[in-house]
Amino acid sequence: MKIERFLKYFNHSTQVIIPVFTIFSQIALASKNPQLGIFINLLVQPFWIYSGWLAFKKAGQIGLFVTAIIVTIILLIGLLNYQFN
Repeated sequence: MKIERFLKYFNHSTQVIIPVFTIFSQIALASKNPQLGIFINLLVQPFWIYSGWLAFKKAGQIGLFVTAIIVTIILLIGLLNYQFN
């Protein structure tokens, strides 16, 4: 019972966290602050991956899940690029 309540709360929170953090990361990128944009976007990626996983498990739609994984890898490469160059 407690796990169901937690998952319900987490699912609702995810629906708020994803757009808010994604929009802020895009604002940071547009404001010529790519390091901050990449960092904020990396913070939201676990929620994108979780949503993609749910879409895959419930509806067999793998596109969002695969895209979230690929975007996460690209963001990590970008973060490493800014940290070591």
